[in-house]
Amino acid sequence: MQQVKRLAEFKKSVTNRYNIYNSLFLSLPYADMENVATLVPLLFEQCEKGLNAGKKPEEILENFFTSVAGIEDEKQRIDFMFRIIQYVERQVVLYDSVEDAAFPKLQKYTNSLGIKDYFELVDQNKNWDKISKKLSTFSARIVLTAHPTQFYTPAVLDIISELRRMIEDNRINDIDTTLQQLGLTSLVNSRKPTPLDEAKNIIHILRNTYYDAIGDLFLDIKRNIRDEKFDNYDIIKLGFWPGGDRDGNPYVTEDITKKVADELRLTLMKCYYNDIKALRKKLTFRGLSEPLELLSDKLYKAMFQTEFLVTYEEIIESLEQVKEILVADYHGLYLEDLNNMIDKVHIFKVHFATLDIRQDHSKHYLTVTEVLKKQGVIKDNLEELSQENLIDCLLHKDISVNATDFDEDIVVQTLTNISRLKEIQRRNGEAGCNRYIISNSEDIYSVLFVFGLFRWCGWKTEDITFDIVPLFETMKGMEAAEEVMQALFDIPMYKEHLARRKDVHTIMLGFSDGTKDGGYLKANWSILKTKETLSKVCKKNGIKAIFFDGRGGPPARGGGKTHRFYAAQTKDVANHEIQLTVQGQTITSTFGTKEQFKHNAEQLLTAGLSNNLFGKEHKISGEQRRLIEKLSQLSFNKYDALKQHEKFIPYLEHRSTLKYYTKANIGSRPGKRGNKKQLTLSDLRAISFVGSWSQLKQNVPGYFGLGTAIAQLKEEGKMNDVKKLFKEVPFFRALMMNSMMSLAKTNFNLTSYMKEDKEFGDFWKILHQEFELSKKMLLQISGHKILMEDEAVSRESVKIREKIVLPLLVIQQNALFHITKDSEFKELYEKIVTRSLYGNINASRNSA
Repeated sequence: MQQVKRLAEFKKSVTNRYNIYNSLFLSLPYADMENVATLVPLLFEQCEKGLNAGKKPEEILENFFTSVAGIEDEKQRIDFMFRIIQYVERQVVLYDSVEDAAFPKLQKYTNSLGIKDYFELVDQNKNWDKISKKLSTFSARIVLTAHPTQFYTPAVLDIISELRRMIEDNRINDIDTTLQQLGLTSLVNSRKPTPLDEAKNIIHILRNTYYDAIGDLFLDIKRNIRDEKFDNYDIIKLGFWPGGDRDGNPYVTEDITKKVADELRLTLMKCYYNDIKALRKKLTFRGLSEPLELLSDKLYKAMFQTEFLVTYEEIIESLEQVKEILVADYHGLYLEDLNNMIDKVHIFKVHFATLDIRQDHSKHYLTVTEVLKKQGVIKDNLEELSQENLIDCLLHKDISVNATDFDEDIVVQTLTNISRLKEIQRRNGEAGCNRYIISNSEDIYSVLFVFGLFRWCGWKTEDITFDIVPLFETMKGMEAAEEVMQALFDIPMYKEHLARRKDVHTIMLGFSDGTKDGGYLKANWSILKTKETLSKVCKKNGIKAIFFDGRGGPPARGGGKTHRFYAAQTKDVANHEIQLTVQGQTITSTFGTKEQFKHNAEQLLTAGLSNNLFGKEHKISGEQRRLIEKLSQLSFNKYDALKQHEKFIPYLEHRSTLKYYTKANIGSRPGKRGNKKQLTLSDLRAISFVGSWSQLKQNVPGYFGLGTAIAQLKEEGKMNDVKKLFKEVPFFRALMMNSMMSLAKTNFNLTSYMKEDKEFGDFWKILHQEFELSKKMLLQISGHKILMEDEAVSRESVKIREKIVLPLLVIQQNALFHITKDSEFKELYEKIVTRSLYGNINASRNSA
């Protein structure tokens, strides 16, 4: 019943409103745009009918230009296609704004558990002691990353925000004017963004959305929990990767890291200054003006002068002094406003968000090698040392390095960066930067190299105020994780380091490269098993395990419904804290508005807190595990055979948008690791890998192998067992539901012309057959008649978004075709492909 009501509200507040406001585009006074606005619906109709009839994109467009648009000249056609792309991009922005504006209304008809609902449930179950204890230490850390799937500038984000507010109030004249502004504002970066640009774009959202949203959420928790002294200011934490994530990004230098840390602090000072300014208008009493003015002056300096620092302790001391006078002399008037600011200072301190450092293990390997060569410990490589001697060097050898003594840039940068992290902690506090993450961790050296480099770069062993976080992202890494962590715990010096870090160890498990490496089901199943195993290892050694999940936007990168994912974790997974990455356009689509942030942050908290509290401990029996294991292996075999296919990489290189990701001014990071001429899957970044399949509307990494695996068990007479698995095991059901989302966003009609391709036709047929089989098998085990049957609103949203971008996708495929034919306008067609990436990325919202 709720779903029916929610769908009715969606059609009223989203579908109908979008159609009304979309019609305003028809009257916008742009040169040549009126013709475009009139012809887009006709082009969509031509595209839909043509693709369903099996026509090629070039045939569809030829017919459109000849019989509808009346454009014969190829250059004029290209110009018209560019205008179509620009028009569709703005339709996507409008639709995003309409959907965001409807979010609060749609939440009235959801069964999701908010904080208030959760506390009511606690009240009914008489679990207050248990929940109070859990809430006093539990935390959710949302780590914002700037992967190349988010490119809106602050100017465009502000327009979207304004549109949302106008749509809420149905201010049609203002909407008309703002759409004109949108039409005249470039949606695309004029140049490739720097890591600092990316950081500033996300800091813009921190300042304008998250600062107040987190403060309000904390206040809601305080109001609803029966604990007047509740002071878990870490219950919602923010992490930050732009400017600290060096993995595969040579443009993230030590200087950039420092500038981003400063930008975070300065922006926070602006937030504090505005709050003090508001308080001063209310606290106009004798004895309060002076301390508030003094603090205001300090904050004003600190928000403009990078060298003028105001400490967390200074701010709190000033506010507590004001509070004492307010309570003693002025009846606590406006005390709640003052307390709210004090709470925010406790939450954000002087760092706003914790800047994480990340680098690939291979870079540390190179750096350690060069340092030990310079010291004369080795001649050429680390293999000259036994494991015992190498570990002894890393833990005990007194070495003092100077970055300027080395020639290779990555070595210089690595040593310089580690040496100067102390300065960031001095400016932003320890919480401002205290985690170092190592990509592609597969052995103990991934951690010990970093530990040794900290020592050699001037950090005393007992003063290393950093958590060293291994990222086990490949199948090999996850298989080795248990042995690696136990070996680390067996090292006395490292165990002493952990004791100084409160006996907590953060371990990151990456979905992106795991899925690329092992396929959808095997990667996700391996991660769950690895979590269970590492939870036991850590507990046995007296260590609290914290799992940091590298969740991308789409299921193919470990994304999908986040609440469903965490609510489905088994009882054997350590549940002290939820940590996850939020990246690309998912930042703005899932956490982009104050209402969305609060809702989704609450969902994270309630998902984590609900586990083990209401007798809902999720268990997977031995028989069920064996069944998932078999499905996992069968699906992996199918996916691995695809990876080994001789046309796998060439298909991506020559029939997808893969190489155009690096040409687009979307992100600062290169599309692949290293500089090899020959493209390999291991060097290929998961972002561009998954994104290319998404642009093709094939979404292969989100389901490939599932159909074959389930069909095999059906042949063995075990279909009922798989259906039971879907019904009884939340973890398995969550994976299958997310995969159905990937299938729902797939449209093989778009590329059906490829089945006749001499070089890639047979390969395309392999992909298409597995898509059809996966769709058929997933519908059978779920008992659903259509994909996303239980998620009517999400299904409707996907349907509208896919409809908006269909003309853009046909134009993109047509351009790819003309590029293969070496058209005289090849360069322009390549620009069309590059430009068409943007609209599709944003329409899909979690496409890469």
